[in-house]
Amino acid sequence: MSEEHYLELCDSPVQFENASSVNNVFFDEANKQVFAVRSGGATGVVVKGPDDKNSIAFRMEDKGEVKCIKFSYENKILAVQRSPKSVVLPDKRSLKLLKSHSINVNWYVYCPETSVILLSTTVQGNVLQPFAFKCGTMSKMSKFEIELPVVTKPAKIILSERDIAVATIYGQLYVMYLKHHSRTGNNPGAEVVLYHLQREGACKRSHILKLNTTGKFALNVVDNLVIVHHQSSQTSFMFDIKMKDTDSNLNIHQPVLPARSIHPYKIALTGTVSVSITVLCHSVTFLLGSGYLWYLQVKLKPVVSLLQDKSKLMEFLLRRRDCKMVILSVCSQMLSRGDKGSLPVVAIVFDKLNQVYKEYLEAEQSYTMAVECGPSRGSTAHKRPVRTQAVIDQSDMYTHVLSLFTERKDVSHKFIIAVLMEYIRSLNQFQITVQHYLYELVIKTLVQHNLLYMLHQFLQYHVLSDSKPLACLLLSLESTYPPAHQLSLDMLKRLSTANDEIVEVLLSKQQVLGALRFIRSVGGHDNISARKFLDAARQTKDQMLFYTIFRFFEQRNQRLRGSPNFTPGEHCEEHVAYFKQAFGEQAFIKPVTL
Repeated sequence: MSEEHYLELCDSPVQFENASSVNNVFFDEANKQVFAVRSGGATGVVVKGPDDKNSIAFRMEDKGEVKCIKFSYENKILAVQRSPKSVVLPDKRSLKLLKSHSINVNWYVYCPETSVILLSTTVQGNVLQPFAFKCGTMSKMSKFEIELPVVTKPAKIILSERDIAVATIYGQLYVMYLKHHSRTGNNPGAEVVLYHLQREGACKRSHILKLNTTGKFALNVVDNLVIVHHQSSQTSFMFDIKMKDTDSNLNIHQPVLPARSIHPYKIALTGTVSVSITVLCHSVTFLLGSGYLWYLQVKLKPVVSLLQDKSKLMEFLLRRRDCKMVILSVCSQMLSRGDKGSLPVVAIVFDKLNQVYKEYLEAEQSYTMAVECGPSRGSTAHKRPVRTQAVIDQSDMYTHVLSLFTERKDVSHKFIIAVLMEYIRSLNQFQITVQHYLYELVIKTLVQHNLLYMLHQFLQYHVLSDSKPLACLLLSLESTYPPAHQLSLDMLKRLSTANDEIVEVLLSKQQVLGALRFIRSVGGHDNISARKFLDAARQTKDQMLFYTIFRFFEQRNQRLRGSPNFTPGEHCEEHVAYFKQAFGEQAFIKPVTL
């Protein structure tokens, strides 16, 4: 089943002419390009990359067999190697020697992403000398020794370039050594040993990945995960070096998930035949000899069912590139159980999400402050923090999880409220300001289930933080819960909010009576604009509401000026005409009370 495969090949492979007696195929790891060279270039060279919209095609003069061919960055310069000791550049026809080191080399491995080369030295080949290239300069780094499983006599080369790879994992440079143990004795199986290669300082062994089997292997690094492919079983192991094993204090890692094969890829051949192909290659990409180039990808959805521990699952997902929607889906599934016993797990998940959220907010705040302060002497340009998919903010949780969760009829309302309060507790723990719409969700849920005593307690003990939107919501609940009016007024007083601003907020929510009652409670009803309130009442299309508001201002006019009529300066002629049309010239009811 496809659900079992957590590795897959990309949907759009690069297709190229298959290698043959007249066509040589080369792969450039730096630019991720495939070169198909026909007849030494005389009859054509075709270059394709996974991100290239159009292929590059050209011809070269046939000067013998092409041993290696590559483009420079942005395809500006083409380098062609035809002999072990020479490279030719079409522009200048030569290379300039910048620097040289005298060293006996068995083999080398180059990492194009970091511009670091490893040279194998000594008789057994296990002392590696790294060099770093930057801006046209070459610097020598600290050499280090790979610990071999056995030492042969007489000494001979044991360490092969096939067992060494260089990769960047979580922003750090590592040398990966595929260590095969001897077949004698208690064979623990092969393992991948990671050496942390630092620009300055000694290279140290930092992680051991236990494969628990023997045979031929190949390595990939995808989305900061080390993928080890086992040839005989046609399965792959996945390792995350940031995931600690609970049974060991050392950085010894078991596979994160059970070994699985890569999801088969269907390729239509001549006629109606199709085949499933899984290919292993010692490269960051997958290169297929029959004319296809793929990237390897991690599928996150199958991981959810394979990694049962929700804490570990969330840690794993938060470190992945395209994780947001999968994380939100996991949260929804987790809450759908409606089990109070799962609250501790819910709390752990919320804390892990909000820790990442808080780190991003702090980075954003530091960036903003640095920009406002201006550049200081000797400082570099400030870089805005990148918002990765791992940043799950309150809006994400509200939209995709919590608002939908509160509408579920098959889950206890007590559990729903407990989950909402748990999320708010987590936000407060990380000192993240809770957005008002979360408080509104809590209040609406409490009112919906008639838990007004709990609402009163939450407000009385300031479990729900004061805010203007929250106070306005409470004002609108007065008809359902009369004490809400006084609770809202108390909150507004604590906020020391301008009365005019509160009235505007209430009117914008069509809480016209609430706004009028509020302004009366603070003694400002003699100075407010009648037209503003009559406009708002008309917009509600509630005739009785309009009648009540109109009569209120008529009574105010009578009390202040001895006449119910509006003055020309109040610009209420339109509303007077509407009132007469709707209720008649002599419409009269006893004085209204608000």
